[in-house]
Amino acid sequence: MTDASERQTGAATDKVGVVIVAAGRGARAGQVDGPKQYQSIGGRAVITRTLDAFLAHPRVGQIVVAIHADDRDLFRKAAGANADRVIAITGGDSRQASVRLGLLALRDHAPGRVLIHDAVRPFVDGGLIERTIEAIGERQGALPTLPVADTLKRESAAGMIEETVPRNGLHAAQTPQGFPFWPILAAHEKAHHLGKADFTDDAAIAEWAHIPVKIVPGSPDNVKLTWARDIAMADQRLSGERPRFPDIRTGNGYDVHAFEPGDHVTLCGVAIPHDRKLSGHSDADVGLHALTDALLATCGAGDIGTHFPPSDPQWKGAASRIFVEHAAKLVRERGGRIANADITLICEAPRIGPHREAMTAALASMLGIASERISVKATTNEKLGFVGREEGIAAIATASVVYPGDVPA
Repeated sequence: MTDASERQTGAATDKVGVVIVAAGRGARAGQVDGPKQYQSIGGRAVITRTLDAFLAHPRVGQIVVAIHADDRDLFRKAAGANADRVIAITGGDSRQASVRLGLLALRDHAPGRVLIHDAVRPFVDGGLIERTIEAIGERQGALPTLPVADTLKRESAAGMIEETVPRNGLHAAQTPQGFPFWPILAAHEKAHHLGKADFTDDAAIAEWAHIPVKIVPGSPDNVKLTWARDIAMADQRLSGERPRFPDIRTGNGYDVHAFEPGDHVTLCGVAIPHDRKLSGHSDADVGLHALTDALLATCGAGDIGTHFPPSDPQWKGAASRIFVEHAAKLVRERGGRIANADITLICEAPRIGPHREAMTAALASMLGIASERISVKATTNEKLGFVGREEGIAAIATASVVYPGDVPA
């Protein structure tokens, strides 16, 4: 458990919690195969596609799904192998009530930020999730929207047009909506205790609770499936798509730094006591420099020198994690998901084994991926060459990144 100060600043974890609302009955969409979130589109349940989008995002941590008490079997079937990766709770009798219960279920996981999403928006993508996460502040929420394009008319009591409503500044709200966790939980709790149950979305509750909400660009594909025809059109859209190859790219990086007088080396973000240090303009972390080049290679973004020229004095003595995090950000901005990072350190000394766990943890934090997707290895050069003579350390890195598929099968 975290203390009160961590709860207020949202510093408990970098991972973002998610509440997916799936307790509705969806009567307007019909009950052919159960509630609309369990109906099939393109051969898979709506909620399955929604879950997959969030489970695949590297910055998402614990996911809570609020379902109807009668739908537990439907949910387990739809979630399949992912059923044990999420917390399924019984939702309330309204969307607002279900969100509150979902937030309460996240309390022990203490996420700094939370996304709240409707299960019946299955076309949410990684880019939209990322934009929303990035816009959440310590005291600020984030709302993806689309500008209203249609002309709006207000109806009179007699069923006639009363006036044309100016659409300047009007936006249609989407989900996921993102918030600092503890403030939005407090807002939901306050509304619950005051008996205010008429909010149509979480941004409205935030507005009522005086939590500022920043607008971020939504996606026209991120439609909410409300009516039976929406389900049919989504199924037709997915069934008509041609199979596509996943766009998986692999980048390689190599770097070497010589020794100079000093008392430690920094490798993969970890300071290791040694009788010398590595020479370089930054902290000369040879492992992170190689990894930076490998990540940049997957999206054709040049090399480390392109972004951080050694002639620029601002990078003198800089921590190399800055370079890796910049490269990872460029990858994500292009829609990429880092699937794997593999680093081989080539040196006679120091010994790497005792520090491998700390290196892996540091890399997981920089890349926003799980530790099991990271490999740190070491080998000697069998006393051959400059490495064998202990004149320096070399590193080879390989990164695999999955980008949105765009190559027809």
